[in-house]
Amino acid sequence: MDLADFRKEYSDRGLKREEMHADPVAQFSEWFAQATELGLHEPNAMTLATVDETGMPYQRTVLLKYYDQDGFVFFTNYGSRKAQQMAQNPRVSLLFPWITLERQVIIQGTVEKISTAESLKYFASRPRESQIGAWVSNQSEVITSRKFLMQKLAELKEKFSHGEIPLPSFWGGYRVVPQMIEFWQGGPARLHDRILYRRDDGAWEIERLSP
Repeated sequence: MDLADFRKEYSDRGLKREEMHADPVAQFSEWFAQATELGLHEPNAMTLATVDETGMPYQRTVLLKYYDQDGFVFFTNYGSRKAQQMAQNPRVSLLFPWITLERQVIIQGTVEKISTAESLKYFASRPRESQIGAWVSNQSEVITSRKFLMQKLAELKEKFSHGEIPLPSFWGGYRVVPQMIEFWQGGPARLHDRILYRRDDGAWEIERLSP
């Protein structure tokens, strides 16, 4: 198999500067709505990139749960590898790979914990199984087998068999506050369109980048 033969000519949708929103969050909302309407599988799936104390980068897929002018929110275990790395270095990057639409959105910014009240509101909306799952996993720690997880799940199902399941103290949300958002649209002859929004003193500057 020759990977060099994996070629695809992109369409000529194009991005025109005058048709882009002045606000990148509004532009993201438009693209996200289109990805959702077309039935893309988990359009809220995004790659989160962090770095460890040595500068080694790590990436993993997390799910965007809501966003607004303040930033983009996801949830995780506070003891996880990514949480530890974000505590050491809050500068992160997000990537939405909407390949079917020949689009990518790249977000760079700083991450911060959301309030306990915000985390509780989201946690209460989760299915009961997902709530229990948050209690089961000491995320990123070494375990002996999957059987260990299933035994712990059974124990916690019994423990929480009646009443509401409380928010774990070690679980909650993070908000990525954007400083840069890039919208990438595939183009013919590899002449892709890239529109970059960069925050400068509270305002957004817009630039076109060479592909």
